[in-house]
Amino acid sequence: MLLSDNAVLSVVGAGQMGAGIAQVCAQFGYTVLLADVSIERAQAGKAGIEQALTRQVDKGKLEPNLRDSALGRITPVHADAAYPHCDLMIEAATENRELKLAIFEHADALCKPGVILASNTSSISITALAGRTKRPARVIGMHFMNPVPLMKLIEIVRGLQTSDETLAAIRSLGERLNRTLVVSQDRPGFLINRILLPFLNEACFALEEGTGSAEDIDRGARLGLNHPLGPFELADLIGLDTVLSIAEVLEREFGDPKYRPSILLRNLVAAGWLGKKSGRGFYTYDDKGAKITRSH
Repeated sequence: MLLSDNAVLSVVGAGQMGAGIAQVCAQFGYTVLLADVSIERAQAGKAGIEQALTRQVDKGKLEPNLRDSALGRITPVHADAAYPHCDLMIEAATENRELKLAIFEHADALCKPGVILASNTSSISITALAGRTKRPARVIGMHFMNPVPLMKLIEIVRGLQTSDETLAAIRSLGERLNRTLVVSQDRPGFLINRILLPFLNEACFALEEGTGSAEDIDRGARLGLNHPLGPFELADLIGLDTVLSIAEVLEREFGDPKYRPSILLRNLVAAGWLGKKSGRGFYTYDDKGAKITRSH
């Protein structure tokens, strides 16, 4: 069954990705329950959405009434309050396997029987998430790209148990959100990160070995490969902890040492230098997120 125009969507996880997903869904007319482990985190997520939309208004790219109507469709809630009232759950929690497994098991117990449970995971097995539920045919991956409001791609990931009906429903939703869709089978890293993570990790090895500076590697990727961001700029945007987590999934699941994360990446994460969200990663950033300089 396809989702109706008045479907209620629950986005679980009010961080950067979850807030972006909630913003896009609300701008396309859906009622959104923005959920987190505390109401305060959910409220902070909505406050960030309001700031982002207001910047668009200030730049003349969005009418104030459209900002206000989108915000009016977003309600911050505790996660337990969201599950019983939604027609679709989109999980956007931290990229941690045990956390996501626990969320799916809990959501399955509280959501209505027909509700689809989708995950924004960028690397964790949809088949494994489905296996924690009593509705495995209605579990699917719905991987948005970062930053969600700007990126037009959704990577749909079909687990071993995902039904044709569930796939059709999520395809239809993605089209209503004016996104381009690609479909991946459930393999480590799926399509996008299976390709992206070795690229980012190899850039780390090149920097670690002194082959070139971070600035030159990024400049070479932008101008030589026609990428909008260099690998270190992109890694800082994604979050180095997330990059490391995905690299570890690829290494573990494939059992192939070519996916092993570089020591430089591990050390940056150990230092708490996670990229833009912490103000320091491969580069340092001011309080508005603008790049200042290379950080090490």
